[in-house]
Amino acid sequence: MLTVFTRAIIIYVFLLIAMRLMGKKQLGELQPFEFAITLIVAELACIPMSDTQVPVLYGLVPIFTLFIIEFIFTKAVKHSLRIRKLVNGKPVIVISPQGIDYKAISSLDMTISDLMEALRGGGCFSPAEVQYAIAETNGDISIVPKSQNGSQRTQLPYTLICEGKTMSENAKKADIDESAITRFLQNRGLKAKDVLLLTAESSGDYYLQPIKSACETGSVKEFKDV
Repeated sequence: MLTVFTRAIIIYVFLLIAMRLMGKKQLGELQPFEFAITLIVAELACIPMSDTQVPVLYGLVPIFTLFIIEFIFTKAVKHSLRIRKLVNGKPVIVISPQGIDYKAISSLDMTISDLMEALRGGGCFSPAEVQYAIAETNGDISIVPKSQNGSQRTQLPYTLICEGKTMSENAKKADIDESAITRFLQNRGLKAKDVLLLTAESSGDYYLQPIKSACETGSVKEFKDV
């Protein structure tokens, strides 16, 4: 019994250290590849913890290997938009001012019941109360409710640059030319690699957060004036 108790403590401490190294998101909202690794790690930890015939090292080595894989995946996803979309997918608008997008819901293998449950979880009990609903890559539904005074948000901001990477597809959707974005940044002494986040609406406002300086907001017209 003392052997099992000791093995359990060793594996628990090792798992705790590994999970902390993986980051806080590993303990909260998981991306698909993170969720898969977490399930496998849980299974691997159970075997040497309960079976005294299996050396503890046989459990620790695979867990450490998975930690290395997760670390590599995280770095790859961070530095490559293509890999990020392949591994994590991308957010999908399931409710817009035009109503529920059945095609989008079907592509996610969601049902209307699933959508209604998610809306209720977000404090909305009818799609009529929702301006936008977005299925995030971790499976959550983000909700933009209609304002109480009846005014509506007609556009969602597009992410043009994220962690130094320009998102060409979003720039086209926002009707903003990439060369205009480049000139816009040059006027501020910046390059794309210097930007933590740049979002903009096609005919609204932008939000610019450089990595090493304060954020800035303004009108998207500035992109066309440069």
